[in-house]
Amino acid sequence: MHGLKPYLVGHQEFAALYRVEPQMVGQWLAPSRRILDPATAIVVSGVRYWPLGFATRFGTTTARFRQVDVRVTERLIAEQGKGWMADLGDELPAIVGQQEVMELFHLPSQGTLATRIAGGTFPTEDWLLSGSRLWLLETVIEAVPALRETARSLPWEVDETVAAALRSGTYSGPGSVVLTRGRHARKGP
Repeated sequence: MHGLKPYLVGHQEFAALYRVEPQMVGQWLAPSRRILDPATAIVVSGVRYWPLGFATRFGTTTARFRQVDVRVTERLIAEQGKGWMADLGDELPAIVGQQEVMELFHLPSQGTLATRIAGGTFPTEDWLLSGSRLWLLETVIEAVPALRETARSLPWEVDETVAAALRSGTYSGPGSVVLTRGRHARKGP
């Protein structure tokens, strides 16, 4: 599987698979409903993503059967290019979003990375899911020489401790958890 990326979905793509609004995925995740276990997702830059294999199988695991839209599945596979069908999060390679990239290089601001992305001097994302860019960790690390060539002042040094934690699944830095939003965000445990 090396060199091939696993197929993934975010909230919007997950919802499209079952022809529901994206908010429904959030409702399925709610502790009061317990339809979709948050542990089935990986968290990248504070957002949940699921392997497509799990997402397409999800409808058969619920008390009320949900039919997956095969055309949406085919479209997602076509959009993501050559890859493989993962089912569980622990099958996935290290995947990063902007928060993890900032921590990996100890970038001074979000603007620094955003400028690189907008200017086309950062590697093209491996996925664009639910409006967010995601990369394989190795895509980013392999781009370090090119990043250094075009840098004015940043050294673009990889923090190997952060890289190792991302690879082993033990990363606990910025973006590693989903933050509570909305009216429940201020309420304590």
